[in-house]
Amino acid sequence: MISASPIIGTLLTGLLLLGSTTCNLVAHDGEDDKYKSKKGKLQRVLIFSKTAWYRHPALPELNGFLVRLGAKHNIQMDVTESPEDFSRLNNYQAIIFNSTTDIGKTLNDQQRKQLKNWYHAGGGIMGLHAAAVHHNTWPWWTELVGCGFNSDSEFVKAKLIVDKKNKNHPAVKGFGPTFDYTADWTNHDKSVTGLSGVRVLLRVDEKSYDPVRDAFKTRGGKPMGIDHPVSWIREFEGGRFFYTELGHEVKSLDTKFGHQHLIEGLHWIIKSKSKNK
Repeated sequence: MISASPIIGTLLTGLLLLGSTTCNLVAHDGEDDKYKSKKGKLQRVLIFSKTAWYRHPALPELNGFLVRLGAKHNIQMDVTESPEDFSRLNNYQAIIFNSTTDIGKTLNDQQRKQLKNWYHAGGGIMGLHAAAVHHNTWPWWTELVGCGFNSDSEFVKAKLIVDKKNKNHPAVKGFGPTFDYTADWTNHDKSVTGLSGVRVLLRVDEKSYDPVRDAFKTRGGKPMGIDHPVSWIREFEGGRFFYTELGHEVKSLDTKFGHQHLIEGLHWIIKSKSKNK
């Protein structure tokens, strides 16, 4: 835990009750290099959830869920809303940006540089849900994510389609070719399909739900159509990035698929392999 951070009081209390997890994941001998970590075992992750635009009410609960999920997999997850803690990113192998709206307004030039340097040195970045809502406040982040925000749906069940080329990626393996899932689905301003280094893991079938909720229908909200990615991975500037639209509420992640999706996504961004088959 980062003792110097102004962490949300209620969340800090919950984390103190949980305690810290410092056990290491044991890597398997002879694993494919594709999943091996340059730094060894995945064991410590930073969760950053400061917002500069809309703030999801469920963020404290989501942070607590992530800490507990990490503990189940012997991964210590620390939570902060202090950008000053980016000076200590070398203590972490990965960082989760938990619905960090308008990230460019949150980080100053020095903190942006610290994040980029750490990422270029092998740190992995995961973006959850509204981490893709940035309103072009930081050009590098816009390029990394590959798209911006247009609108979203209600919290509804929809049909997900696993990309055939990437069906064996650990973050989606064992699900599909299609399956129903309930979440808040974000409409991006463009598709990331075809961008350099991007591999789409999941798309949502817009025929299975109403993609634009009423509040956005009179404010320029638009569906994405047949190509609506909801999760993708990207190798970018020598590092790795994972994004998923899941995370509006805990219930969109606290499922068998949600657990696998997150944990295997984390292992991918730091090039390690989990103990899960």
